[in-house]
Amino acid sequence: MERFRSVDVCSGAGGLALGLERAGFDPVLLLDNKPVACETLRRNRSTWNVLEMDLLDFDPAEHQESYDVDLLSAGLPRVTSSATANRVETGIELRLLEATVLLAHAVQPRALLIENVPGLVDGPEFTAVRDFIRKELQHLGYKFHWFILNAADFGVPQDRKHGVLVAMKDRFFHAFDQPAPTCSNHVTVGEALLASMSQRGWRGADAWAIQADRVAPTLVGGSDNRGGADLGLTGTKKAWARMGINGGALSDEVPGPDGTQESDTSGSDLKKITVAQTAILQSFPDDWIFAGRKTKQYRQIGHASPPPVAEALGRAIAAALGA
Repeated sequence: MERFRSVDVCSGAGGLALGLERAGFDPVLLLDNKPVACETLRRNRSTWNVLEMDLLDFDPAEHQESYDVDLLSAGLPRVTSSATANRVETGIELRLLEATVLLAHAVQPRALLIENVPGLVDGPEFTAVRDFIRKELQHLGYKFHWFILNAADFGVPQDRKHGVLVAMKDRFFHAFDQPAPTCSNHVTVGEALLASMSQRGWRGADAWAIQADRVAPTLVGGSDNRGGADLGLTGTKKAWARMGINGGALSDEVPGPDGTQESDTSGSDLKKITVAQTAILQSFPDDWIFAGRKTKQYRQIGHASPPPVAEALGRAIAAALGA
């Protein structure tokens, strides 16, 4: 396989970088401002050059390895919009998105990959953002695609839609094709988690797996500014409950033979899933280590890009660069 060089910003737990690595991209630099995320990256890939720094403070002139790379990739924090004002909030997420595009001025990668919310592709509230991106990329000689992928179509047991921007220098762009789904039958939560739910001999695991016969709702991770780990808002928790899962918190262990979870004091018959099981639902490999305690681990997982989606994108970009 031909290998390519990349820079990955806002790397988080490494889901995007891991998938791109599988597709042939070796990162010369990974950047994130959270110490726990940087620790996760270093634990799993001791050879990766991980820089703990805010993207807004990053100067590529001080990191010469970031120049002349094939790909600049970014799994950015999700931009948000105000439903009442129908406009994009001018917060840190938007500033990071703009900073990534502006970084292309200095780095001049042959390709740029940005993954974010689906609304960024065609939502009217993001029109001004897309106009900014279009003008900057056209000025730099890039052509680009906007499109939406659902992680479930790539074997991830989760209904997780991604808004994707792929930009390429003109001489490569004609060879790029949007990745086609790799999974014709979606993997259900029951299929994905049956083995782990059975680890302690739970006699009801098979019946539970039959009930959990759909893909999971989107794992959200939650905000660093709010409480502990849970699986989402009220409507999302109801969807989890229909699969026999208590979305109010995470468990420290899977069910025992009689279905008991010692750390669960809720009194509910629904089962709580563990941090390790959320990683399965995000399609991380079993040996991927997440630094920090339970809530910080879950937030890294929930905010990550599923590696199979990143791999599919990486293979499509690599095919165009190598054409």
